[in-house]
Amino acid sequence: MMLRYALRTIRDRKGGFLGALLALMCAAALITACGTLLETGLCGRIATERYAAAPLVVSADQNVHRTTVKHKGNGETKAKHKAKPVAARAWLPAATADRIRPLEGVRKVIPELTFLAEPVAEPVDRPSYGHSWASASLTPFTLTTGRAPATAGDIVIDRAFAERAGLKPGGRLTVQSTGAPRTYRISGIAAPADRGELEQQTSLFFFAAEAERLAARPGQVTALGVLPTPGTDLTELKRQVERALKGTTAQVATGDDRGPVEFLDAAGARIKLVSMGGAMGGTSLLVAILVVVGTFALSIQQRHRELALLRAIAATSRQIRRLLGREALIVGSVAGVLGSLAGLPLATWLHSRFIDMGAIPANLERTAGIFPAFAAVAVTLLGAWAAARISGRRIARIRPAEAMAESAVERDRPARGRIAAGLVLLAGGGVLVAVLSGLRTEAASTPVTFLAVVVLATAVSLLGPLLIRMASVLLAGPLRLAGFGGTLATANIRGNSTRMAAVVTPLTLLIGMTCTVLFVQPTLSGAARTQAREGTRATWVLAAQGPGIPSVATETVRTSQGVTAATEVVRTTVRVGLDKYQAQGVTQTGLSRTWDPEVTGGSLADFAADPRTAAVSELAAERLGLHPGSSLKLHLGDGTPATLTVAAVYARGLGFGDLTLPHDLVARHMDNPLAATVLVAGDSDRGRLAAALKKFPGIAVLAPATADRLQADRQQENAEVNYLAMGLILAFTAIAVVNTLAMSVSERIKEFAMLRLAGATRRQVLRMLRIEALSVLLIAAVLGTGIALAVLTAFSIGMTGSAAPTVMPVVYATVVGAAALLVLVASALPGRVALKARPVEVAASQQ
Repeated sequence: MMLRYALRTIRDRKGGFLGALLALMCAAALITACGTLLETGLCGRIATERYAAAPLVVSADQNVHRTTVKHKGNGETKAKHKAKPVAARAWLPAATADRIRPLEGVRKVIPELTFLAEPVAEPVDRPSYGHSWASASLTPFTLTTGRAPATAGDIVIDRAFAERAGLKPGGRLTVQSTGAPRTYRISGIAAPADRGELEQQTSLFFFAAEAERLAARPGQVTALGVLPTPGTDLTELKRQVERALKGTTAQVATGDDRGPVEFLDAAGARIKLVSMGGAMGGTSLLVAILVVVGTFALSIQQRHRELALLRAIAATSRQIRRLLGREALIVGSVAGVLGSLAGLPLATWLHSRFIDMGAIPANLERTAGIFPAFAAVAVTLLGAWAAARISGRRIARIRPAEAMAESAVERDRPARGRIAAGLVLLAGGGVLVAVLSGLRTEAASTPVTFLAVVVLATAVSLLGPLLIRMASVLLAGPLRLAGFGGTLATANIRGNSTRMAAVVTPLTLLIGMTCTVLFVQPTLSGAARTQAREGTRATWVLAAQGPGIPSVATETVRTSQGVTAATEVVRTTVRVGLDKYQAQGVTQTGLSRTWDPEVTGGSLADFAADPRTAAVSELAAERLGLHPGSSLKLHLGDGTPATLTVAAVYARGLGFGDLTLPHDLVARHMDNPLAATVLVAGDSDRGRLAAALKKFPGIAVLAPATADRLQADRQQENAEVNYLAMGLILAFTAIAVVNTLAMSVSERIKEFAMLRLAGATRRQVLRMLRIEALSVLLIAAVLGTGIALAVLTAFSIGMTGSAAPTVMPVVYATVVGAAALLVLVASALPGRVALKARPVEVAASQQ
């Protein structure tokens, strides 16, 4: 019977349940999209291209490992093994092939070299790699015209690139690889046999000796492709190869596992996608809970009289709870199904946008499993049921007489439990803010930042009625100046604080979250740019449009007239233990003329004098317990272990990274050893330097201020991914604001009719609505700004050491202006609709 009554209630009060349906549907769509991204990160397929014809591929271990042993109280021990990926490709000893060739079932073992090789002054719309022609059969590439490279000056290019660039055999092609750019004669054009062109890369093939020279890894190979004899069982062959390689760190891959071996960036993108999907999903879930509970609370408040009458005619507390629960489950099931279906194309759009932004590679295929949709439906059902039970707890618990009284006049104050919960969350938010001020890494501080905003907004939701009444006292004087409409607005705000709080909460969350999202990155990047700007002593900065600046170009500048020092800078990440640190490699000669990291311990001269030393930031020194003279053990970009002596500790870690290492040591263990920038000191002018670099196309001579602006533009591009991810949550919150306002205004049709019958004009009622809307906006703007300012200040203290976050007034004004537009439109439109009915008919029908 209760289910039938719930269905009839929903049918007769469609408008009241529409808001809850919309909120739940948006939540389900967000959860489905985030879950799909998370599943893609965990299970997404990375298809191989270069190794398509090699059923079995052997590669080096691309991880740093650590085993910790925990001793239990009963004398037993427990070993825990962890692994973290390295930044660059780990290479394999070429002699590994000798262990595999004698095995039964192995027809051929083909060594593969993959290295940087980018055409100069030719259109390249995808990564470009160089290989030895001896490994062309791994795809397999076959010649379509011309011949194979016969000398170090020959090159074979893939057909897709040749067609895009209009190149033919006999032509010339300049290639920037790991050393100086060199011009090669195109001896032939090749294409994959029995398959289409490679979609994710451009392949350039060199004479074997030339490929070894360019790879600059003597005695090492990128991977080994194993071709079995016909009829060999691949599973058994894999077992044999693994047994033969026992005792080494070599890894054996078959099937779809070959993709991550070829595309290290795609394998790393999986981890990023898991992190991004988890963070988005967690934040979405917290915001959804807050929004959905608020929406149900407003919906139940609008039905207070109806539910009170049910209590008065002998409905028990259990029956009311069951009724509300059934209604919520019906609405939640419909919203969950519709939302999960809407979430699938949303996930597709998000995946494509992340590819366009370069956050993930195109060959990381999106999964289309059913688990995210099922999880979204389950979460939506549970959330709707819990929201209804929480929101209807009081009406189901109090005596029928009290319920009837509260349906006519709002309570003087919220329930003690609500106030206590609000104060607890307020204290919890304060604790999070305090913790945030002590966090000094972006990975640790980012989730705490957004969690603090949601917790504080939830505290505002619970304490909302009290805050609204306090605000109404402060606004009473100014609103009185607005005349009749202001007086009515003041009375409504004070007398309907619970309803107003339901509107203020999502608006506070919207303003607070938007300001936090928009100003976190500028706060961090602004401090980093300031440190980099103040620590750069160079007169000029060299920057490359291509893959980087070769050392021979730097040497040319270094010997130019008027140049006193030229410092090459390469950037990478290294592992200290399993923790990842941003590092830079710098040439040590003349370093003090181009670079000032604000040394606070040790000496920059000691670092410049010894190629086995390192300089570390104060943060890294504090975390790792280092000081001048300490030993620093780390794994370089490709996983190679190294032990250095700390020679200096510096303060400008945000601007220059946590670790500064010798250039040659870092560059030897990077996929791209070319310098990202070169700092030039001296009194040489731009024209002289440009003339010296004329034979190195794509290298620009910039003033430090210009280089700083370019760096800011690159940081802005990187931040766009975070803006997109959080933008969906903000869009959901904006929909909740409109939804809640529309529900709040639409429910007041009888109130408007009574005002009209008392003599108020339609214009006066609309004016009252505008004043109420602007009052709500002002309250929410103050609360949201206060939350954002507290969180951003704590973030700034922890990350930059300064209590002055970067806040852009124009951006802030735009946020508040957009919120004002939402509020005015969402209150005016349903208000005008509600005023269309004749007051007498409304008053009669509502009796």
